[in-house]
Amino acid sequence: MNTLANDRIVLFAGPLAGTEHDRIRVLLMINAESEADIHHHLAADPWAQTQRLVTTSVEPWNLFVGADWLAAAHAARNENLSRPPQDVSSHPA
Repeated sequence: MNTLANDRIVLFAGPLAGTEHDRIRVLLMINAESEADIHHHLAADPWAQTQRLVTTSVEPWNLFVGADWLAAAHAARNENLSRPPQDVSSHPA
């Protein structure tokens, strides 16, 4: 799951209230072109391979409120990632 998040495939993830068949339900917001892409990405994840993650439904969703803010935050993050790392170690004066 961490790899999918680092690759910006899983954008957001977290538990939902309640359980279903003694399982914790979660909501994953995934950046994908199609439902087939979602299943492909999740099938390669160790959580899915060990049945810790079971996909029960895939629903399309469009972001309306906050889309501009999210796009700006994404652009700023990409800009920061493209910069070379800075030396932040402290040196005695």
